[in-house]
Amino acid sequence: MKTFVTTLILASALCACNKDTPTDTTQTTGASVTAPDNTRTNARDRATSITPLDQGNDPADLDTTQAIRKALMADSELSTNAKNVKIITNQGVVTLRGPVSTEAEKKSIDAKARAAAGQNRVDNQLDVQAH
Repeated sequence: MKTFVTTLILASALCACNKDTPTDTTQTTGASVTAPDNTRTNARDRATSITPLDQGNDPADLDTTQAIRKALMADSELSTNAKNVKIITNQGVVTLRGPVSTEAEKKSIDAKARAAAGQNRVDNQLDVQAH
């Protein structure tokens, strides 16, 4: 009897493990989903654009970047995306890059950068995200 029960248990286990149909628990909907990445933007920017690796190590460049970042972080009206834009200062010229939620955020960030770096020393490349 013990052998019969053991054999029955092993046979059941083998049958359970030998399924031909996959057990995928992922559910899908009929709606198409847009990829959450920014691959096209990265490809566009890869060729000639300034990146954070271009940040100058001159103390004045570092101080300018820090002053702008502090101003952004202190502004409670800005979205998280706006507070996380790229700020690259090299030889006194500030480049702003990244997505923001509104045109007003873009203008606000630009004004803060110009206050820290000077009116003609800001290259505003911020993108307003379409909703």
